[in-house]
Amino acid sequence: MRRLALAAAVLGLALAAPAAASEERPTPAELESELVCPVCESTLDTSNAPVAQRMKVVIRQRIAEGATKSEIKAEFVEQFGPRVLATPPRSGFDLLAWVLPVAGGAVGVAAVVGLSIAWSRRRGGAGDGDGRAEPEEEPLDADLERRLDAELARFE
Repeated sequence: MRRLALAAAVLGLALAAPAAASEERPTPAELESELVCPVCESTLDTSNAPVAQRMKVVIRQRIAEGATKSEIKAEFVEQFGPRVLATPPRSGFDLLAWVLPVAGGAVGVAAVVGLSIAWSRRRGGAGDGDGRAEPEEEPLDADLERRLDAELARFE
């Protein structure tokens, strides 16, 4: 158990270090993929609109001045509003954009599991403990039984 906790802590620290470095020293490409052009509503890395070109220049200038990723994003949000962010903030009403897909997926999985359990119980026979008796077999017609025995004898 201790080894598992230690491995989880090491993995967490290993993943946190690059994230912290990204916050302090962002790359233009990183910010351009996280910001949206207010004119064409596509990310800056795919937009060639004049506004997007000016935003890319500002990003490079602010990075050269030593601004952090959060500071640069905050400046664009102040200027253009929260719709300039490619992903919605994880707070307030925008939290629904993060919670609803997960909740919908969980409800879908629960529905599939519930329906599959109900379906398997309905299809079960006498051996599954549901209390239903097995249907009785009807006896074969004497002529049909003779033909069947003759056919089976050919394969022996």
